[in-house]
Amino acid sequence: MTQLHLHLLSDSTGETLDMVAKACLAQFDHIEAIPHLWSMVRSEGHLDRVLDDVERRPGLVLYTVVNPTIRRELEQKCRRRSINAVSVLDPVLDALAAVSGEHAKGRAGRQHALDAAYFARVDAIQFTIAHDDGVGPENWEEADIVLAGVSRTSKTPTSIYLANRGYKVANVPLVPQSPPPPALFALRHPLVVGLTTNPERLVQIRRNRLLSMNEKTETDYVDPGSVNAELAFARRMFADNDWPVIDVTRRSIEESALAIVKFYTERLEQGAA
Repeated sequence: MTQLHLHLLSDSTGETLDMVAKACLAQFDHIEAIPHLWSMVRSEGHLDRVLDDVERRPGLVLYTVVNPTIRRELEQKCRRRSINAVSVLDPVLDALAAVSGEHAKGRAGRQHALDAAYFARVDAIQFTIAHDDGVGPENWEEADIVLAGVSRTSKTPTSIYLANRGYKVANVPLVPQSPPPPALFALRHPLVVGLTTNPERLVQIRRNRLLSMNEKTETDYVDPGSVNAELAFARRMFADNDWPVIDVTRRSIEESALAIVKFYTERLEQGAA
């Protein structure tokens, strides 16, 4: 295993760098990265302090610095100190400029501007949190997407991920002994998506959940027969209502969300056709 100090330097929050670094590191099995986030670096003095630390803990510097003065100082000082530094946005910015004929604005944190999309995303997050786990059926018609599935099929984390992308999401637990409210079957505006999973995997997830809470594992909640019956109950409901279904067994939250968005987009396109 190779240890690597990874210095993430930004004149904004550094969120973009963090996401890029994680995406790239996922491609390497034998690198143990030690991240150091240096955000809001907007003065030469701050930059010097950061580079002093980089020299004490040498590694790779990834940066997103749009201020031309600070950027120039960073690049010059990294060369003088023989520090490996990479601007992660340059290839994309150069390509966008070449294709569009426009120049980048060069404003730090511009992607966080408080525009209409930002407030729509905040509204979506608030709605989604308020309609988790079957809460507020009287408001489900206001949702963009409603997720339905048995316990531990990743309904809540998937909902939150979608909300961060601007979708209002409600999620509904499916329990054979306690059917969902009739409102679920009368929805017209939201796209209802069923989530299912492999029964053996579901038993394992539920058992680990109970163990983490120091609760007994000898219950119907993790009984294979009961779990199979729950999943069969959910599958019948999905089929009876012609809801699209996603098997989350081998999918990450991001992959499930992407598949849901694809269903949602296709539905919008069909409606516009």
